[in-house]
Amino acid sequence: MNKFMNDCECIRMPTIGEIAPEFGANTTNGYLHFPHDYRGKWVVFFSHPGDFTPVCTTEFMTFQSMRDEFRALNTELLGLSVDSNASHIAWIQAIQHDVTFQGWKNMEIEFPIVADNAGVVARKYGMIHDASGNTDTVRAVFIIDPRGVIRAIMYYPKSVGRNITEIKRTLIALQTSDAFRVATPAEWIPGEDVIVPAPNTCHDARTRAKSGNGRDWFLAFKHISPDMILNKITNQKMITNDKKKTKKK
Repeated sequence: MNKFMNDCECIRMPTIGEIAPEFGANTTNGYLHFPHDYRGKWVVFFSHPGDFTPVCTTEFMTFQSMRDEFRALNTELLGLSVDSNASHIAWIQAIQHDVTFQGWKNMEIEFPIVADNAGVVARKYGMIHDASGNTDTVRAVFIIDPRGVIRAIMYYPKSVGRNITEIKRTLIALQTSDAFRVATPAEWIPGEDVIVPAPNTCHDARTRAKSGNGRDWFLAFKHISPDMILNKITNQKMITNDKKKTKKK
């Protein structure tokens, strides 16, 4: 029997717009009360299938390499798997002393990893998918805002490593939307035009159509420069290279 089956039917997976489920747990950085300890900050809370696994190792090293970029966006990183704290500590020590990836070596994983060997937190967040064939957590990502509200959820299978730059792009898009009351179009990166809200009345729709500012009455754009975004969401210039990195791919 699945060791996490007991009471699983009673637990509903959280959804976008809900308050992040509360929990207390040991981590590699000490005991954590979540989301209370992160009030006023954004959080990228992500699960990985297990310690000492190759794809997870590359993800953790990439997250660590971008930790300062996330912090400049008032965002903290938080990992989790259904492993013990001792296993987490042994793994991050192995990463620091034994692993080289993308030219990174001797890398210390500084963000906390939640110990959840009983799967309590993982079940609260819907990180264990029975149909995936085992009791490991899938690669889940929750972006949680400073009020503790879940703003985005992403899921990846065990075999596919996450694109951390895309997670950061989504975070910036959410912060830009909040700061300027706009939406972002497909493939948007900072520096490209954003979408202004659609008109709420026929009069406003006709006015917009006559103005020529929209490509259609319901689809209108405006430009917000990366510097304007930075002035709103951070005091450090750490998103200006995203457009260059994306266009080179």
